[in-house]
Amino acid sequence: MPVDAAAGDTAQETISALEGFFSNLSLWSIARVLALIVGCVLVSRLLMAATNRFLKRSRLDRSLHTVIKSLVHILLVFVSILVVADSVNIPVTSLLAVLSIAGLALSLAVQGILSNLAGGMMLLWAKPFQVGDTIEADGTVGKVQDVTLVYTKLLTPDNRVVYLTNKAVSEAKLLNITGEETRRVELTISASYDSPVEKVKATILEVIGQHPKTLATPAPLARVANFGASAIDYHVRAWCAAEDYWDVFYDLNEGIKAAFDKAGIEMTYDHLNVHMVREKKD
Repeated sequence: MPVDAAAGDTAQETISALEGFFSNLSLWSIARVLALIVGCVLVSRLLMAATNRFLKRSRLDRSLHTVIKSLVHILLVFVSILVVADSVNIPVTSLLAVLSIAGLALSLAVQGILSNLAGGMMLLWAKPFQVGDTIEADGTVGKVQDVTLVYTKLLTPDNRVVYLTNKAVSEAKLLNITGEETRRVELTISASYDSPVEKVKATILEVIGQHPKTLATPAPLARVANFGASAIDYHVRAWCAAEDYWDVFYDLNEGIKAAFDKAGIEMTYDHLNVHMVREKKD
């Protein structure tokens, strides 16, 4: 049977059932339907409360909680519609057929939303990040606040809330900044050619070693990286806990400058020496 004919038959059956219900409408029938609706709402709330308690006690990742609750809510609404429909003598099979056809038409109209749903499911399955991680996605850096079926909610370092579609997040290059417990701080420090290399390295390592938030393992590093036009560039590496990254980054920059001043190590800048030559007169 063609799809259009099937849709017409199921729709006609549904309309006939509704006409029969309204033609025999009475106070009792209205009260029965209302009581059934209230009962479905109460049962749905109890089941949602039970779902919330289960999720709180479970070890499931927090990013899955919103998705599971949304799916359970949709399922409860769907079942409630079927129960109420059956109470007014609407054939459930006919209603399911109508809903399936309507769902097909709706899916064609909301392809963007469906792609976001697919992106959300992929993120929840692959788990490239969790709620609480700081990530960079689609050019935005922020702490993950929530992951739903449609969007990912980020809180940026300057306290702005950004909503990214899951399609954009799943297709972007993802950087999980706090995915590991430790991070490496990297600096480039310049010092004068007149300053002994070993003295510069020792001074830098001393500053790193005295900082309370740097780690002894892996060992810090200070090595010559480049011979510039006006100074020697030193590559500096230090490890710390991920949450201490920016504190260590700024403290080391300020501490190394203070230590250089105390040790008499010059931090030069680009300059140009001009030599003037007088022409000899005959």
